[in-house]
Amino acid sequence: MQLKSLATAKMTAKAAAVFAAGALTLTACGGSSTPAASEGGIELINAGKLTVCSDIPYEPFEFEKDGETVGFDVDIAKELAKDFGAELSIVDSSFEAIETGTALTQCDLGISSISITDTRKSVMDFSTPYLDDDLALVASEDSGITGLEDAKGKKVGVQQATTGADYAQEQGIDAQQFEDTGLLVQALEAGTIDAALGNQSVLGYAIKDQPKFKSVEDFATGEQLGISIKKGNTAMLEKVNGTLERLTEDGSLEKFKTTWFGETAK
Repeated sequence: MQLKSLATAKMTAKAAAVFAAGALTLTACGGSSTPAASEGGIELINAGKLTVCSDIPYEPFEFEKDGETVGFDVDIAKELAKDFGAELSIVDSSFEAIETGTALTQCDLGISSISITDTRKSVMDFSTPYLDDDLALVASEDSGITGLEDAKGKKVGVQQATTGADYAQEQGIDAQQFEDTGLLVQALEAGTIDAALGNQSVLGYAIKDQPKFKSVEDFATGEQLGISIKKGNTAMLEKVNGTLERLTEDGSLEKFKTTWFGETAK
């Protein structure tokens, strides 16, 4: 989640009350009563809980469904809590607070589709990347579009103020801009645009149960997502990276990707 792509649309409603929503507690390990110092002597903000800040909703990373907080980031957070021997407590924060590092004064970690940038690395530490969130061009089977060159001269949609919009312009595509990805996908489904260009993660989730749409071309832009950690907390960083390594090695991370993003996730 680049700041320019989401913060403009989402942080306004939350910025005035960054943590007013409070914690949404999810049991991640069968009612553990772990003390404040977790395994390896890592200090948690709240005894027995791994407190995670996340900007909700942002499908499919974190959102509410049937009264429960679910999503790709949430699945990872649950696994982190298990390895910490703690319950998972999710705090609904503004993305402004998350991307500036302010949220880490009240949370152990930030997990909210956070793109790793040099600016953000100056105020917080990041885990090893857990998702390469490059761009993708999505089109219907009967559109005749098999790649970017085919899309030129046709109706292509993008979400405004995103890396997808920038890329379309760089490639000489006069794209129709939409306020959010939901409206972009609706236009694709209605046939008012021929294709959509945007992040693989979000578009992959939008079309995963719609066989008439497919990702016809991917574009390596180098955008990567990471988990934010208070700067200098090396013990926490090592612990988080250990969980991500486990999830990669045992195939869980790939399973989460397929569940939430479909086959467009890399």
